[in-house]
Amino acid sequence: MTFNDDSDISGGRVTRRSGGGRTGAIVGGGGSILLVIAVAVISQLTGVDLTGLVSGGTIDAGTSQGTGTETDLSAECRTGAQANESDDCRIQGAAASLETYWAGQVNGYQGPAGIVLFSGSTSSGCGMATTDVGPFYCPADQTIYVDTAFYDQIRQQFGDDLGSLAQLYIIGHEWGHHIQNLVGIMDGKDLQRTGATSDSVRLELQADCFAGAWIGDQATTLDENGVPYLEPPTDAEIQDALGAAATVGDDTIQEAVQGSAHPESFTHGTSEQRQRWFMTGYQGSPGSCDTFAVSGSQL
Repeated sequence: MTFNDDSDISGGRVTRRSGGGRTGAIVGGGGSILLVIAVAVISQLTGVDLTGLVSGGTIDAGTSQGTGTETDLSAECRTGAQANESDDCRIQGAAASLETYWAGQVNGYQGPAGIVLFSGSTSSGCGMATTDVGPFYCPADQTIYVDTAFYDQIRQQFGDDLGSLAQLYIIGHEWGHHIQNLVGIMDGKDLQRTGATSDSVRLELQADCFAGAWIGDQATTLDENGVPYLEPPTDAEIQDALGAAATVGDDTIQEAVQGSAHPESFTHGTSEQRQRWFMTGYQGSPGSCDTFAVSGSQL
């Protein structure tokens, strides 16, 4: 998707954290290096560390070097034209659009998620954020953490066009978790249990649906000057989004890494489910996204 060049994206609450990080590496103790790389990329795409699936593989977490300094991106990322040229500004633009969209959808909206861009590792309210974990939302500090190297991996795996669309899909998905946290959907859920109909799967599919609802409403999500943040997606871009959703399905990941899918261990939903719930939101609204109201056979 493309930002309108003259849209005002300065309202996004995004900071770049630099000067911290860690030293260390993935150490493969028996799996091939290609498998180690594949698992690392899949871990980044899903926000789930799968490196333990590599036979004999271990993670050398290295030494934390602090959180470093933070730079507010609102001063350097102000227009949609900049969002079309820069990964950091594109995330800034996504944050501005998401904030505007959800403020109009949730009564008593309590404010935006923060987004922290980092490199290597940094501290969060949920522990250390690392490259191995990938983008994730931390309810404790209401912040999304994104390693800036993550999108280079997407481009290497899927190409430039899908990479740009996948950035918005992923940020929209993580912001969906923020909404779940704000309105109490996460309250009382059993996040330790896995399985095809588990609370974890329902939360993830709902976040996909929320991302779809946001992307589908771009024609009416306007900045303070009445300019749409984003141009409406083309059919080809929607197919790219569906391709990204399919890539991070539990069944697709498990078949790629383990050779077979095991529904009892699912945490995010199948590729088909992730695509379907994204489209449910895209063609509907957040009110269409109640994954907790449907039976397991309808999920």
